[in-house]
Amino acid sequence: MHKTYFVSDFHLGTPGSREREKRVVRWLDKISEDACELYLVGDVFDYWFEYGQVVPKGFVRLLGKLGELRDNGLPVYFFTGNHDMWMFRYLEDELGISIYRRPIVREIGGKRFFIGHGDGLGHGDYGYKFIKALFGNPICQWLFARLHPNFGLWLMKAFSGSSRKANPSDPKFHGEKKERLIQFCNAHLDKEDVDFFIFGHRHLPIDFRLKNGKSRYINLGEWIRFNSYAVFDGQQLEVKFFENDKGEVFS
Repeated sequence: MHKTYFVSDFHLGTPGSREREKRVVRWLDKISEDACELYLVGDVFDYWFEYGQVVPKGFVRLLGKLGELRDNGLPVYFFTGNHDMWMFRYLEDELGISIYRRPIVREIGGKRFFIGHGDGLGHGDYGYKFIKALFGNPICQWLFARLHPNFGLWLMKAFSGSSRKANPSDPKFHGEKKERLIQFCNAHLDKEDVDFFIFGHRHLPIDFRLKNGKSRYINLGEWIRFNSYAVFDGQQLEVKFFENDKGEVFS
């Protein structure tokens, strides 16, 4: 049976990344046995900027494995997150991986999926939305590219670290009225029929049934604590854990 896999928030580049990267590669080896599509839903890297001839060093195990999967014909889709929004054409040109900068709606197995990293959606968080618009500005990107890579990539790493400290992951599920992405999903259902909303960013594995009683909001969690992902077999979608017997899905 061919399956579609969704995963996000590896945050490679943070402490412990080497072992985490090896774990991710083991997971990719495992799913390659029955995967028909793979969606990487943002913050795969904790910081990233592509110069004309320079990309951040490291991550060779992951990039090599993704190259192998693509060479074997597996479609891989990469959604930029708030930590790797400056992913340009490297993965697309080198590995043939499609890059998405905004959420998309896609039909898979007769079901409608709304897929995106999840940052900046819904009401509120206007400070972050301003920073995201600033970082997405081509002039700002051009100016940053004028910095020497040694300094520019150091600055990116420092900024990612300070952002994480200022906005630590919240390990608690706050329920329908306080979870911003649930509010976004319920509001979006008034405009469009969607079976599954697939997001990362929240860093908590969540499977929540929405206001219409049938649509579900799925958050993919992260790989620093949970090693969580979602898999769709054409009929059922389930949040699972890799090498983590104590993983918990919040609902």
